[in-house]
Amino acid sequence: MQTLFSWIFVLLLFITGNVCDLSISPKGPVSVEALVGTDVTLSVSHAGVPHPEVMWFKGSLLVAKWSVGNSSLSGVASGVFKPELTGSLTFMNVSLRYNGTYTVEMNHIGEEKVSATFYLFVYDIIMNVSLHTDPGDAVEGQVSFTLYYSTMQGEAKEVRWFFNGLQLRNGSHYSISGKNLTINQPSRNHTGRYTVLLTNPFSSETQHWNITVLYGPDMPVLKVSPTKAVFVSGESLFLSCQAEGEPPPSATWFFNGESIATSSTGTVSLTNVKTSQSGVYTCVMINTRTKAKLQRNVTIIVYESPSGEPLCSVQAVNGSAALQFLCLWPGGAPEAQVSFPGLSVNASGYGNYSMTINDIQSLNGREIICKAEHPLIQTQCSVIPRGPVDFLPVILISMSQDEQTLVVIHCSAKATPQALVHWIKDGNHLQTGPKYQISTNTTQLFIYDFNVTTDLDTYTCTAINPLGNETVDTTLLAAGLSGAAIAGMAAGIPCALLVLLIVLAFIYCGRRDRVPRYPVPRAVEKSTLNPHRLLRARLKPPPEYRHQQPERSAHLPTVNSSVRMATTV
Repeated sequence: MQTLFSWIFVLLLFITGNVCDLSISPKGPVSVEALVGTDVTLSVSHAGVPHPEVMWFKGSLLVAKWSVGNSSLSGVASGVFKPELTGSLTFMNVSLRYNGTYTVEMNHIGEEKVSATFYLFVYDIIMNVSLHTDPGDAVEGQVSFTLYYSTMQGEAKEVRWFFNGLQLRNGSHYSISGKNLTINQPSRNHTGRYTVLLTNPFSSETQHWNITVLYGPDMPVLKVSPTKAVFVSGESLFLSCQAEGEPPPSATWFFNGESIATSSTGTVSLTNVKTSQSGVYTCVMINTRTKAKLQRNVTIIVYESPSGEPLCSVQAVNGSAALQFLCLWPGGAPEAQVSFPGLSVNASGYGNYSMTINDIQSLNGREIICKAEHPLIQTQCSVIPRGPVDFLPVILISMSQDEQTLVVIHCSAKATPQALVHWIKDGNHLQTGPKYQISTNTTQLFIYDFNVTTDLDTYTCTAINPLGNETVDTTLLAAGLSGAAIAGMAAGIPCALLVLLIVLAFIYCGRRDRVPRYPVPRAVEKSTLNPHRLLRARLKPPPEYRHQQPERSAHLPTVNSSVRMATTV
């Protein structure tokens, strides 16, 4: 009967609309922020059922369970959670470990289960923020560089990064994630002051870090002072080497693989340079932090002028059938280039150059110029090849202590190249022997033990070079005393009765096609000679005779007196 009344009562309630479903709803925000050590309540309200069963979960873990309106709070962790009669859950002295998502479920017999979700964020006061880097140095060109923070206490709800006061955002240059700020492919432009700002609902803290991006060395800038393409031996110069970099790179100069003294500013002083210091100088720049190196070269050229002036000459070659022109200008760095443009347009040489010409007849009397060119100086010299022209023999007579007479005939023709002289007497070519000796340059004939009986004759000298020849006949004539008297006069023996011996070297000079004339002495000035003074004089041998007289033997008599007579046609 009672069961029947219960059903009737429920039916009446349904008909009259007084029956409600169980419902639950949060009271306040579902996202709750709390400070460590405080109490915080996750508040809910319900309707429809007066005393539903309440269960709170952290994630899937049941943390509290009780029935609303039940004075017994069994099943609830004592000292941590405080169940409320409304079904709300209070955290007492909340700690960071209770951060998380919480779900409350209510149910009643015959009712569907209802639930609500809360998010609890527990924060501490932010303290002792520090910044760190990974890797230790930011180097230009590396893949990335990370700056990150850490705290001794407290977590940030919001993290903001700044560079030189400007807020950074994710992009191609920067990536922000969690506690990290990553610089992608850092460059020198990323050098500056970085700031992190950490905030939560209960505190905020900032920290700064100065980042210097290491780079370089960049391409070194080399300077040579003074600015010249070529230096002259004896001059001084300075080399400097500079490059951008962080830290400023150090410079070291090398020459021929060896380091040379370099100042702290990267300069080298070269004083009184020599040609051996020409070459490639290398500056090596190094970043002492990153060990990165870069080098650059500069070439120094040191020239030196050849010594003196160029010297031109010509000589006979190929059996006197050709002429060899020589141009000598030794020394210098580099060697001077020399050429004979009048003989060949394209041919040239260096320092000591010669050119042989076979077709020589057109060269007689023509000036041949050697053009000498050096980077520091240009000059020239010249030579005029000539065949032998008119020349005058010179006669030298001397007497030795043993009364032997030496006669020297000197035939030197003006010719370029120097002419060779052939000597002829009575149609026979004279050769060096006991009686006759010919000087090395063939210009002098020495007649030893001169005898007026056999040696007074006509002597022919013919000067020859590739451009021509010239012939002169010299006839020796004597009048007066004997050889003994001549010896006595030369020795200076007093003899009042002796008649002055006049040895006339009547020289029959001239070309074959001219009439000979008697010579006029050149060495005798127009003045009256005193024979007695001449007899008393003891004249020294002429210097040119002493130098040019060839060695005959160890037993040649010493010349202590001489008379020189020169004649002209």
